[in-house]
Amino acid sequence: MMVFAFAVSAACCLGVGFVLQQDAAQRAPMSDFLSFRLLLDLVRMPRWLAGIAFMVCGMALGALALGLGEVSLVEPLMATNLLFAMAFSRWRTRQPLGGTGWAGLWLLAVGVAAFVVAGRPHGGRTVTDPLRHWLVVGVVAGTALLLAAVSKRVRMSTEAALLAVAAGLLYGLQDALTRVTGERLAEGGWTVLVTTWQPYAVAGLGLAALVLVQSAFETAPLRMSLPALTAAQPLAGIACGVGFMGDRLRTTPGALAWEAAGLVAIVCGIVLIGRHPAMPSGVARPERVRDLQPH
Repeated sequence: MMVFAFAVSAACCLGVGFVLQQDAAQRAPMSDFLSFRLLLDLVRMPRWLAGIAFMVCGMALGALALGLGEVSLVEPLMATNLLFAMAFSRWRTRQPLGGTGWAGLWLLAVGVAAFVVAGRPHGGRTVTDPLRHWLVVGVVAGTALLLAAVSKRVRMSTEAALLAVAAGLLYGLQDALTRVTGERLAEGGWTVLVTTWQPYAVAGLGLAALVLVQSAFETAPLRMSLPALTAAQPLAGIACGVGFMGDRLRTTPGALAWEAAGLVAIVCGIVLIGRHPAMPSGVARPERVRDLQPH
């Protein structure tokens, strides 16, 4: 129950934090797009700092959940951050939930329940094969870099989604390495921790993902970026958990079918919620309007 409590509390903080961050990021100059200068501009905005504070609290709670449970269990629960983002946005906009909102809510909730109940994620031995370990890390990180590069050549709305997917992949990888970092700390203390590469990778991935997600928030309304971010993160986290963390899922035909159905329901629910009118649409300033055609 502590895993559920920490994971859902993390999702709540992340959802509120993302809404506040996007509200500030849409006011940043486009000249800072995909640049660390963007963070220097945003840090002067109180609303963005409040959003970051919520996100840091969410990450800390998520780290506690990852320390107690498997990545494959925690990631689907943290995907519910979109529910809290919509609830917060709905409170601000007074927009009724409607059929689309309820459908997305139920799909996300039922999808998480189906995946957790059918898969019964549980721990196993951490994979010791370095080739497999680096292969999973390389595929996830490489895909994120590829999406970030391709995003510059597509429409603005698609660009935001691609950047958000890239950030979600990095956040999912970061979550898996956060759990590895916690294990290293528990096993060998701080002396062992500072001599391993995982904690430095966690910090680097977090900073890179932050730039990507703030650029996505800056480029387009939240409904075009947050669903992609929320969908990509648990998928990457589950892939890393099974790939090199040793997480185990039930693999009977029936269980696999329900797990797949649960993941599909989660993604569909996220998309429906993200497109709900309650989600902030953002207001583009004239100087921020860009060519919507591929370039």
